[in-house]
Amino acid sequence: MSSENPKQALFAQFATVAKAAAHPHRLELLEQLAQGERSVEVLADRIRVSIANASQHLQHLRRAGLVAGRRDGKFVFYRLADDAVLGLLASLRRIAERQSAEVERVVRSYFNDRDSLEAVSRAELMDRLKAGIVTVLDVRPEDEFALGHLPGAINVPLGALERRLTDLEPDREIVAYCRGPYCVLSYEAVAMLRARGFKVRRLEDGLPEWRAAGLPVAVG
Repeated sequence: MSSENPKQALFAQFATVAKAAAHPHRLELLEQLAQGERSVEVLADRIRVSIANASQHLQHLRRAGLVAGRRDGKFVFYRLADDAVLGLLASLRRIAERQSAEVERVVRSYFNDRDSLEAVSRAELMDRLKAGIVTVLDVRPEDEFALGHLPGAINVPLGALERRLTDLEPDREIVAYCRGPYCVLSYEAVAMLRARGFKVRRLEDGLPEWRAAGLPVAVG
């Protein structure tokens, strides 16, 4: 029988998971995979690294049990191993928000500058959707929208928003969302639309949190 302290053995495994996630690119990859299954090539493009670099980071995450992969011909696709990974990301975010002066500075100087209004909660948005009094705007790329989106949402990627303003009703409240609480896309969309006279707020988080809460998700 092993003489190893079982608590130490467990903590060693916990540390392995923490170490695997301890890189900005890996956290970005997890955020991307929270939208749905993606190929290595797409993931590399989205976080702006080489395919080889993305693959290396994904292997670290896979060995720690944070992601799972499958091969389809010459392509490898990855997904989150478990919804609990979303909980890990949320915990990291909350701790950093409470304890890091640098996080507070970035939030104040960038995010609050673009949108200092209180975000719309999931419960509030559900009520407004049922009442039919809100336009839900998904500003993620089209392929992410196809993987899953809020029911009734319209997809106008941020880069196309300027030329597609006529797709939006100027007198109807808009709630914009994207990948998560600090997804830059929704903040930029809100700032742009408010500057053009639209009544718009952000959802408090993004599609992954909506799905994890057991709320309905549409695909296609």
